Amino acid sequence: MKTLVKLTAVSFALLLVAAGCAAQGSPRWTFEPLPSRAPGAASPGTATPTPPLAEPSGAILGRLEFHAFDLGFTPASMTVDQPGRYEVVLVNDGAIAHDITFAGGTPIVANGGETATGEVVVPAGGLVFECTVPGHAAAGMTGMVTVSGSAVASPSPSANPDDHGGPAPSTSVEADPNAPPVVRMDPTAPALREGETHDIELVITEREMTVAPGFVQRVWTFGDTVPGPVIRVKVGDLVRIRLLNPATNELPHSIDFHASMVAWNDEMRSINPGEELIYEFIASYAGVWMYHCGTSPALHHIANGMYGMIIVEPREGLAPVDHEFALVQSEWYLGPQGQPADLAKAMVGAPSPDYVVFNGAANQYLDGPIEVPTGETVRVFVLNAGPSIDSSFHIVGTIFDEVIKEGVALVRGNEGNWGAQAVDLSPAQGAIVEFTFAEDGLYPIVTHAFNFVGRGALGLFKAGDGDPAE
Repeated sequence: MKTLVKLTAVSFALLLVAAGCAAQGSPRWTFEPLPSRAPGAASPGTATPTPPLAEPSGAILGRLEFHAFDLGFTPASMTVDQPGRYEVVLVNDGAIAHDITFAGGTPIVANGGETATGEVVVPAGGLVFECTVPGHAAAGMTGMVTVSGSAVASPSPSANPDDHGGPAPSTSVEADPNAPPVVRMDPTAPALREGETHDIELVITEREMTVAPGFVQRVWTFGDTVPGPVIRVKVGDLVRIRLLNPATNELPHSIDFHASMVAWNDEMRSINPGEELIYEFIASYAGVWMYHCGTSPALHHIANGMYGMIIVEPREGLAPVDHEFALVQSEWYLGPQGQPADLAKAMVGAPSPDYVVFNGAANQYLDGPIEVPTGETVRVFVLNAGPSIDSSFHIVGTIFDEVIKEGVALVRGNEGNWGAQAVDLSPAQGAIVEFTFAEDGLYPIVTHAFNFVGRGALGLFKAGDGDPAE
């Protein structure tokens, strides 16, 4: 019989960070559920908030509704037309208690599955807010309310900018509430290219792209996308790439296919704006391979979007499955709005990226889950493009029954029926994982290095209708 407690998959994925694994026997809370309390009361176990900036007075101008999950707010940012008094509604969709506490000390508390209301006065400069349950703000439960036409509020002063458990750390880069939305990349893997000789044109572009809500970078791309287009061939095929660097670009660029065996100082040479080259190779080895720009500093060109995946199947091909997807993990080291990624950030010996993402943009498959039928076979081609952070690719709620990582295979139906829970990939390593979803529901896609899940490395598979109770 299925439990009647309904969790969102986002709640489940992030609860792994907060709760860990309970011992056998009675379940234990990492943080005890908060008792019901009236708005304005202090959170148990937390410092008493400072007095409100202004007592709620005057006419209520509108209603601000926030949904809390474990561990985040939706929306995390909101804009109102004018300063003044607003009703606040907190809907707790999570399993554990949360509050929403505005700068100046207006706490509104709701246990899991409950709704609470209160009021807040939004000044002309806006307000930041957070959940004051210990550890929740650091894990991502922060946000802001801004007034139309005013500057964006600063991040929560209590959030630790060096804590990897939260969202993007506070930097000199401020979120732009008017930034274009993230454009979701279709994760469907392309079909195997027909024939044995493949002439492919890749045009390098330098353009602006929203890499996370509120953050626009001037990226460098292959084929006008980050990551570049997935190329799929088989062992023995001839691949001929025509690389064009348009005269309208500002920088020299190059390309390096890890699936090739060619001299670095020949086909991998840099070409200036207005130039082109032909990069030709025989795909001699099967695998999920990286390609990237190698122009100095290669770290900057990769960190700014110049990477992609090439799949080389065995000569006899791969066994058919019902669904195939391609996911590339990578990092963003934010530069100023509308400018390239910050090379100085990327060069730090202990890298601390602002965002770790799948297919170029933060949380795009959280907002737009990847849908598959329940019980059908799924294959995912995975690449860690880096440039610097390891990946532990994991899908919550299922087991990989077939894995090929860098040529080493775990075969379905092996003696002993061994499976895999995660695939560890250093930068520039690739893998193929296969699995099925046993029941309808939502299945988080993460790197099991959970300090980066709150920084964008989180998506969802939606199996069936997404509801395990039906």
